[in-house]
Amino acid sequence: MTPEPDDEPDDELDGELEADAELRAAFAAVAHDITPGPVPLAEVRRRGLALRRRRAVALVALAVLSASGAAAVAGLAPPAGPEVTAAPPITPLPAATSTTPAPLAPAAPLPPPVRMVRPGERVAAGKGWTVWLTAEGKHWSGPDGYANTRSVTDGNIALSEPGISYQREGGREGVLHSGLYYGTRSAGRVELRDPDGRTILATLLELPGRPGWGVWYAYTPPSARDLRDPGDVPDPRRDQEGLSDVSLYDRAGRRLAELPGIPPRTVSEP
Repeated sequence: MTPEPDDEPDDELDGELEADAELRAAFAAVAHDITPGPVPLAEVRRRGLALRRRRAVALVALAVLSASGAAAVAGLAPPAGPEVTAAPPITPLPAATSTTPAPLAPAAPLPPPVRMVRPGERVAAGKGWTVWLTAEGKHWSGPDGYANTRSVTDGNIALSEPGISYQREGGREGVLHSGLYYGTRSAGRVELRDPDGRTILATLLELPGRPGWGVWYAYTPPSARDLRDPGDVPDPRRDQEGLSDVSLYDRAGRRLAELPGIPPRTVSEP
């Protein structure tokens, strides 16, 4: 009977396995005859010690470099300032009570400048009153045709020293206060002060060339005396005659002359 084809490879495999076993047995026999050399422990220790030393040196160098870098950075840093301590907490103050500020006192009115006028030039002084100057002195007229003059050349005025005069005309429609000032070439202002303490600034007129005299005037509403019926009996509680005084000042504010006013009229009790 012819053998199966699959039986041939098994015989060959078995032969190869037997050959491998014989070869291994031969090698084992030879190995038993070889004595291994001693282990080089001293060389291993020497190499390990050298390796540890190199690592130690590297670590020391790294530490030195790190310290040098820190010192350089510290040298570049700004110097430390004084020790700063925290300020104690501030206790807030109680809120201030709001108060209404006191009103400012009204500023004193500036005195009007001296007005230069031509001889004979008419100046309206208020409510139909007119004032003008000539070389002879002061002239004025009223709405009802009243006219008057005050001379500076008749010898009644001493132009060598400061002085002032006062005239008062008017009635229920208002009052014209006027007069002369003289004896100075630096007149600054003329003030009228009434018994109630009110101050009135007058307008000043002069001729060109500053002759050393001039005219002042001021127009005011009627007073209690002006409004009083002519048949009334004077009452000192409401009847004040005239102004308390008239004063002349120079441009530096110094008082040069003063004309006291007429005191209030007194009435005896019945």
